[in-house]
Amino acid sequence: MAGRFITLEGIDGAGKSSHSSFIADRIMARGFEVITTREPGGTALGEKLRSIVLNEKMHGDTETLLMFASRTEQLADVILPALANGVWVLCDRFTDSTFAYQCGGRGLSESRIATMETWVHGHLQPDLTLLFDAPLEVARERLNSGTNAPDKFEREQGEFFSDVRAAYLKRAAQFPHRIKLIDSARTLENIRTELGFLIDSL
Repeated sequence: MAGRFITLEGIDGAGKSSHSSFIADRIMARGFEVITTREPGGTALGEKLRSIVLNEKMHGDTETLLMFASRTEQLADVILPALANGVWVLCDRFTDSTFAYQCGGRGLSESRIATMETWVHGHLQPDLTLLFDAPLEVARERLNSGTNAPDKFEREQGEFFSDVRAAYLKRAAQFPHRIKLIDSARTLENIRTELGFLIDSL
């Protein structure tokens, strides 16, 4: 039996990463093996590309191509082999992030990103995408209270994140069968009750 592919999405500060361990534990409680990974990154080369993408100034097209380069490596070395072996994959960001950040935030052509998506993984889409959504002021407050130095995306201003959030919500409306909108401004208990239900339904 093939594994399941679950992705976590949302603007910076929406709270998606804080639920990764809970989701992984829920999957294991059902008796399935699961691996957690992230984008960009997930492989030795991908982590090097991640450092470049998150810290270096570059043209939007370059940024997008590097995202898909990291994604290609991860698909070949991590995601596809795991799924083929019946292992569930929990990935922090995937191609929905590219549509949100590079298309919505940077203003790149949606059709060009769609062409890259078809080329790199037209045969594969997540079984479930959990889109964590919170008002911009809530997300920014969470970011500002963090202890890590912000990367170049986290240093962007409100208009950028407004555009990114709008692009995410557009994706959720286009693919409601796959993308489930999670109101992450709620209490932790309420969020995790919903997450447990969604994971158990796969």
